[in-house]
Amino acid sequence: MLTDLEKNAIRDHYRAISQNLPQFRPRAAQREMIAAIANAFSRSQTRAEGEEAPKREGESIVVVEGPTGVGKSLAYLLAGGIMAQTRGKRLIVSSATVALQEQLVNRDLPFLVAKSGLELTFALAKGRGRYLCPYKLYQLTQSNAQQNLLGFEAPTVLWDSKPKPEELKLLRDMADEFAARRFNGDRDTWPEKIDDAVWMKVNNDNYGCLKAACPNRSECPFYLARDTLENVDVVVANHDLLMVDIGMGGGVILPAPENSFYCIDEAHHLPKKALSQFAAEHSWNQAVWALEKLPAVTDKIAALTDKAELANLADEAAAALLESLHEWQFHLSEEPELRPSENNESVWLWQDGKIPEALELTVSNTAVAARSLYKHANSLNDALAAARRDKDQNSAQIDRLSSEFGVFRARIEQITAAWDLLATVPAEGEEPLAKWITRRLDDKNDYIFHASPISSASHLANNLWRRAAGAVLTSATLQSLGSFNLILRQTGLQWLPETTTLALQSPFDFDAQGELYIPPVHASPKDPAAHTAAIVEWLPKLVSTEEAIGTLVLFSSRKQMQEVALRLPEAYLPLLLVQGELPKATLLQKHHQAIGEGRASIIFGLDSFAEGLDLPGEACVQVIIAKLPFAMPDNPVEKTQNRWIEQRGGNPFIEITVPEASIKLVQAVGRLIRTESDYGRVTILDNRVKTQNYGRQMLACLPPFKRIG
Repeated sequence: MLTDLEKNAIRDHYRAISQNLPQFRPRAAQREMIAAIANAFSRSQTRAEGEEAPKREGESIVVVEGPTGVGKSLAYLLAGGIMAQTRGKRLIVSSATVALQEQLVNRDLPFLVAKSGLELTFALAKGRGRYLCPYKLYQLTQSNAQQNLLGFEAPTVLWDSKPKPEELKLLRDMADEFAARRFNGDRDTWPEKIDDAVWMKVNNDNYGCLKAACPNRSECPFYLARDTLENVDVVVANHDLLMVDIGMGGGVILPAPENSFYCIDEAHHLPKKALSQFAAEHSWNQAVWALEKLPAVTDKIAALTDKAELANLADEAAAALLESLHEWQFHLSEEPELRPSENNESVWLWQDGKIPEALELTVSNTAVAARSLYKHANSLNDALAAARRDKDQNSAQIDRLSSEFGVFRARIEQITAAWDLLATVPAEGEEPLAKWITRRLDDKNDYIFHASPISSASHLANNLWRRAAGAVLTSATLQSLGSFNLILRQTGLQWLPETTTLALQSPFDFDAQGELYIPPVHASPKDPAAHTAAIVEWLPKLVSTEEAIGTLVLFSSRKQMQEVALRLPEAYLPLLLVQGELPKATLLQKHHQAIGEGRASIIFGLDSFAEGLDLPGEACVQVIIAKLPFAMPDNPVEKTQNRWIEQRGGNPFIEITVPEASIKLVQAVGRLIRTESDYGRVTILDNRVKTQNYGRQMLACLPPFKRIG
């Protein structure tokens, strides 16, 4: 229950914004969201340190759909910040995109602090891979290491590949700038793009990290950033980092769930982000490389730590795993489903995640060998840590060896995680795992072993929601076909029945600001050639080359987008800006420039332009949607999930495909009206919105534009 202190604090700080910013207009929907979050978080159970967490059944979790213009970030930062302070919690804000993270840290939080008078400290949390490892950098750029890497000797520190001269120059520049404190070690602050292959040589990773023993610990960007997180009220993270932390048990990178209120923005992305974190895969080539090189490293460890027997056990496990992988190469070379395909890649999906009978023993042996190697590798790492504590040992030599061994430990964990999942047989009646093998026929001719859950719901329910002090999940589009059922099912909140949901009203007057037009396009999207021809015929009727306005045309198929672009009348070609032909930032700059100079501009975009693209005013007066955004279930996880639904008597098209397409359609339509002064028209060139029951359902969920035609 909210205390009077909390009620007064929320009211006073919200009022202060209006007083300090006369143009700020309090919105009813925003106040409703603030109240919902505060009430949810007020039901959080407090407990003394060390006391067992009380059982939660979702009473402190609220799901809020807040359309564009509501002011969601201000609502959850104000309510969440105050409740975190009064309840002794930390506020963790998680987004799906870097753009929203930067907006929160660089604009929204400073605005809240400056205008409301609420004293909040905050920091941006990133994965350790975004930070430089000074130890690695100095190892690679000191003179003797450069000679080894450029010349004839094997390097002291082992890498997948030796840096090229131009890469070493970049590394030296980074070292100079970092030493002079002109570069803070955050990859995103380096003025130029850093190639992934170069960054991987010097980034911070868990296994290569020497932790407290590192001679550069005091200047380590990752640890400096993590220390900052310990002392702020609000931590701004992203879904990937949040899921990594939860996968590690929670409270490892971010504050512990029991002591945190979560604000999950762009929450519709969370289920798939979570799924990717709970999946595992490894490359055959990279595994073989690591296993063949490993004995040279274990020999060094044995010599330093007097653990020859342990090193031998690790070598034996590595040899057994290597033998199993070579056996896999034989099996896979004979597998007809893995013969070359048109795109030089082929996939063998194990139906329903069942291990093929002829491979059961091979799968088991591979998994056992991987687990054994993982166990012995960890024991060797413990031996190195013990040797480091021995003052008679050469600590610099041990540090170099630990960093080198970290590369192998990371690979071994990746291999073990993949085979643990591949060897798992779910209990009768449980969801299957998706399991598949990909063959890549590029210059490396590789096999990739994959395994993944088909849903992240149970992981989220058990490891996040049931542990969290409280949570709000929000986005502009969370309902599907007028219901929250899809997002509740995908996130596992369906199992916490007291979770509350709230759909806020939009502040826009859609009937006055926009129109919805469904022209008589008779060609069905099921006939791609005819439908493409129909789009080419209709676009000149819909888009004028004379008006200085912006048009956004959204496609579900890159092939169709490119064909339409090539077949439009010549007068339209100078106006076209096609996604993929220019960097996004350049494309948008050219679009705004054209509108500013009094010229028409037409953007052709795909799914990623249907969400998050902000083109207010004249920059987007017309949105044209080529066809309903159905996703083809063409990846192994979706195929396995669909079969599971069918086997249980369900219809995946109705249960998954249509609801997800409905959300995407609402997001696409949402590109038109971004402010209270915007206007324009949405046109849908897909007759299924009128002819099919599901189409009419999707149509009914769109904003109440004035219907024409």
